[in-house]
Amino acid sequence: MAQAEGEAVMIHAMVRMVLPVERLSEVMTILSPIAERTRAERGCLGCYLYRDAMEEAVLTFEGTWASEADLERHLRSEEYRQLLLVMELAKVPPEVRFDSVSRSTGLETIQQARG
Repeated sequence: MAQAEGEAVMIHAMVRMVLPVERLSEVMTILSPIAERTRAERGCLGCYLYRDAMEEAVLTFEGTWASEADLERHLRSEEYRQLLLVMELAKVPPEVRFDSVSRSTGLETIQQARG
């Protein structure tokens, strides 16, 4: 599906890391304030740090950005540099994804599907 000129596109950014269990507490102490500061950045629509309930040593750092320019500014920030340093602690190469989102819906989609 092609994007119409001038159409707003959000960017969803995700970093999933498998970390040494003994470093989890330290990493959460580092990343929690980074997520909090990132939420205050211009163009940030949300930023969250998740610990996987099924895999103890897995953390996911996610953010949603209003535009590609906002994301690029964030990628050059001190907060992202700190995230990059934490990624070096991962036991295996982290999964990093940037997804363009042209449309987002909520409960109305469930209601419509269920009739």
